Amino acid sequence: MRSTTRRWRRRTLAVATSTLTAGAFLVAAHPQAGGAAPPAVPEVADQVPQLAEAGVTGGPASVSGGGTSTMAARSVCAPGAHWLRVRFTELSLHGNDSVTLTGSSAGSFTLTARHWPGKAFHTRAFEGDCVRVSASLADPASRFAIDAYQAGDQPLATATTTVAAVGDVCGSSCNQTAPLIKNMNPQALILAGDNAYSSGTLSEYNNNYNPYYGQFKSITYPTPGNHEYKTSGASGYFDYFGARAGERGKGYYSFDVGDWHFVALNSNIGRGTGSAQETWLKKDLAASTKPCTAAFFHHPRFSRGTHGDDSSVTPFFQALYNAKADLIVVGHDHNYQRYAPSRPDGTRDDVNGVRELLIGTGGRGYYNFDQSSAAVQEAGNTNTFGVGKLTLSATDYRSDFVPVSGRTFTDTATGKCKKGVSSPAFSVGTSPSSVSVKPGGTASVTVNVGSTGGFTAGTALSVSGLPSGVTGTISPSSVTPPANGTATATLTLTASDAASGSATATVTGTSGSVSHTANVSVSVGSAGGEAFADDFETDKGWRLDAAGADTATAGKWERGDPEQTTSTYSNQIKQRGDTTSGANCLVTGRLAGSEYGVNDLDGGASSMASPSFTVPEGGKLTFSYTFAHGDNATSADYLRIRVLDGTTPTTVFEKLGSSTEVAGVWQNATADLSSFAGRAVRLLVEAADASTASLWESAVDDIRVTA
Repeated sequence: MRSTTRRWRRRTLAVATSTLTAGAFLVAAHPQAGGAAPPAVPEVADQVPQLAEAGVTGGPASVSGGGTSTMAARSVCAPGAHWLRVRFTELSLHGNDSVTLTGSSAGSFTLTARHWPGKAFHTRAFEGDCVRVSASLADPASRFAIDAYQAGDQPLATATTTVAAVGDVCGSSCNQTAPLIKNMNPQALILAGDNAYSSGTLSEYNNNYNPYYGQFKSITYPTPGNHEYKTSGASGYFDYFGARAGERGKGYYSFDVGDWHFVALNSNIGRGTGSAQETWLKKDLAASTKPCTAAFFHHPRFSRGTHGDDSSVTPFFQALYNAKADLIVVGHDHNYQRYAPSRPDGTRDDVNGVRELLIGTGGRGYYNFDQSSAAVQEAGNTNTFGVGKLTLSATDYRSDFVPVSGRTFTDTATGKCKKGVSSPAFSVGTSPSSVSVKPGGTASVTVNVGSTGGFTAGTALSVSGLPSGVTGTISPSSVTPPANGTATATLTLTASDAASGSATATVTGTSGSVSHTANVSVSVGSAGGEAFADDFETDKGWRLDAAGADTATAGKWERGDPEQTTSTYSNQIKQRGDTTSGANCLVTGRLAGSEYGVNDLDGGASSMASPSFTVPEGGKLTFSYTFAHGDNATSADYLRIRVLDGTTPTTVFEKLGSSTEVAGVWQNATADLSSFAGRAVRLLVEAADASTASLWESAVDDIRVTA
């Protein structure tokens, strides 16, 4: 942008709280679409830290409820996203009360009283660009609140995080292992104890550890080893890492990375059955909503190294096994060992067992394999320094041992998350979820069949329960979704001249003996009435970048409540803080910018495509619009509405930029659509900051197509 001295006026975003009357249920989702940087969300005092996958965006949302009723479902949406996870700032459920989250493409999870009482947390991810939130509350004291979301720009199956893992570090050779971590560029580094030799004093941390591993302090999640406790109370350890090490004297805590829940444990203090730490661990594991779980601590349950098996940590292993955890990372013996998935007694269990990775290779000597172990060692090495690289997705993991320069030993293991693995299944959805068709006309609905658990079977589609005089055909009548992907078909509704009434129709997908359904509300409008109307107060199925050709990098179209922004350069309102009706409209980057040129449209074109509708005889488009720009705009910048007849676009409205400052003012416009009469079309609302970077804001509201 031309100057960073021109400041946008900040506006505080109001987030709904849980101060509600009985039975209240509110939603106001504000997605930040596309590749824009995620806006800041409020910090809360007591939360489970959440580290996100690369490329994840996000923003604020507001869904809250409380009282004693079964509440209608509401959705948090980020148009165009492949998946969403939402953040609860409050979840206080009592008795059998519950809140159920369902992805618009796949995935569902029910929250109960055990899930993070008193803490803020992010849920697991759900496939699709919306998460439906429904609640069943019977206790007057039950309530919940959602204030933010994270959205993925790639399929959930390919969205990964990287965690580096190592123990027994500095040592005389941690200068060799630190570059490995830098090259990995992980979201987090977990330490399995004995981090600063030989007594873990603050001086040893500052002089031995910090010169090499201090560069990773902001992403480090540590645990202490027995050498830390050679200093009373491990005070050097707690002094160096501060709050990141957990509560002083305890040193156990948890956090989330992507769809993985990590638990840091302290194997140097009370750890027996019934101990405070073991009791905390079981509650923590029960509270997590994540499909995958890992734990890390110092002393290994299983080891063929000098220290051998350590049965004192069996209660840790038992709790993790019972909770269907997937990985344990330990140190203590200065070598590398990978064990088969095991029960707490060492018996191999490839179905429910937990895999232990012993990575005591950070830079302190070597120990030989001179002990036997109750568990099955699958791989090991006693003469190579290196770091574990964990590549984690929402369903599985890959573990790689990465050796220091000049060494050749490597090891790789893969596994599925026990709570993330699902049997092959499919889901059925419709978009939009409500549609109107006039007598003698047609309308269309997109039917989505989503695959989970690798489902790839043919799925037959049918529709029933339509209003009198309305028939429906689905083409194709059978689809086969790709594994963990989505296939689509089109439901075409045709109304006779005598059609009337409304009904909730059922779309059924059947594969073998299994059927799933989705509902779509169908109403027959009066002849000559509205063929299509949207005031943008609800989601009627507009799609961001439907053709996959948009180039904008920020400020993309979204449905939401716009925040007013004023330029101190010209004292003009550029983005209106109001709409022509209701609270929402289509707007390019609805949030106010923190400075000139922030949250406006940038980088090229952005588009929103409407659901399909049939243009009536003498069809007329009416709508409200506003656009504004600075004196750095050009005629390459535009606000445009086009009609998509199949894949052929026709421009019916256009406003171009110029070198003159233009303020945002709501205006009304009309366009003649009579040439499209009888044809099923879509509207394409477009805006572009093209050619050179300039300031551009635009919005559209109250679209209607009438005879």
